[in-house]
Formats: sequence, structure tokens, C-alpha cells
Amino acid sequence: MAKLNVIDLEGNGVAEIEVSDEVFAAEVKEHLLWEVVRWQRAKRRAGTAKTKERSEVHGTHAKMFKQKGTGRARHGSSRVNVFRGGGQVHGPRPRSYEFSVNKKARAGALRSALSLRAGDGNLVVIRDLDIPEGKTRNLAAALTKLNAPKALLVDDRGNTSLVRSSRNLTSAQHIAPEGLNVYDILRFPKLLMSERSLRSVEARLLGTPAETEGGAQ
Repeated sequence: MAKLNVIDLEGNGVAEIEVSDEVFAAEVKEHLLWEVVRWQRAKRRAGTAKTKERSEVHGTHAKMFKQKGTGRARHGSSRVNVFRGGGQVHGPRPRSYEFSVNKKARAGALRSALSLRAGDGNLVVIRDLDIPEGKTRNLAAALTKLNAPKALLVDDRGNTSLVRSSRNLTSAQHIAPEGLNVYDILRFPKLLMSERSLRSVEARLLGTPAETEGGAQ
């Protein structure tokens, strides 16, 4: 099994834990990463772009001028697309950009993302992510000490000090372990996880109950 160092917010090593190779030392499949990121971004698209067709623009239904004798082209409406203020032809309509990716592919992509960060040394396990006084400046100082100015912070929603202190940081984002996803992992160069959240994610990807205590050596 792979081993990861556990540190505190000062950057001091406090323990070493064993983690599953299947989750944190798996083969990095770039195509899966690409497919799942594309899927996530497609789901986030609003799909509300809309233009008006000739039946929807404001204007008279009357024929512009008589059919013959003017020397001009024959037109029946000023609302066609060739005139200023006319309708748009084949313009965008409200639609969903979502498509499906099966659960095994999504889980495989998450394993690849975690293994990528662990393999390049950018997965940092923190014993306790409780921020003193829940102050943004205290979190910013801790991230500087950890050499992680831009980081994704993973811990339970109940950690109100982390939620409050990260809210105003543009270079860091808090996310609960159940919401951990490929796109956010790849957006940030550093991934900081509390020990309990790491065990929660590991158990989810292995399909086993999460460990509540222990695991450190």
C-alpha cells in the first residue's frame, strides 16, 4: 500500500498513513479525465441562449409594397432576416448540453485525478483543518506555510471555521468530501485533505465503510 505523510497546519510532520493503491496510486487515464471534465462543464452550461425568429419579432404583417411595377425584389414581410430588425434564421434555442457518463467511468476519473495529485506530491494530508478563530488571514497564513497559495480544501461541512475562513479567498475553495470531483481537483494545483475526509473518499471509491478512527502510524 502507498504511504502518505500527515502534517499539521504549520507544515510539521505528525504521522504516516497507508492508503489504497487502487485509489491513490492508480494508472492515470487522461482520456477519462478529459471525458469527465467535459461532462461536468456541459452540465453547468445554462443553455438559455435564444434569438427571435421572424414570427417572434415586432413588426407588421402587411406586404411592404406591391408585387409588381416597383423594380424591386418581391418581399412579403419586413420581418424576414434580410432586413434590419428582422428575425434570425437558425439561431440558438434553449437546450440542454448534458450527456451521460457511466458511474464506473466517473469513479475511474476521480481515482486518476487523486493518483495524479498524489504522484506529483501535490496531495497534502492535514491532521486537522480547523482554522483558528475562523479568520481568512489565518487560513491564508497557513496556506503560505504549506506552500499552497492556490488549493482545494477538502473537509466536512461541519468544519465551520474552514468554511468561513475560505469564503473570501479567491485562491482557495472549500469542498465537502462527498462533493469532491475531477474538475475542481484539476483546477487547483494543490489538493489539501483532512485525514478524515481522505478516509471518507477512499472508502467511497473502494465501496467499503469509512474508518472513523485510527489509520495513523
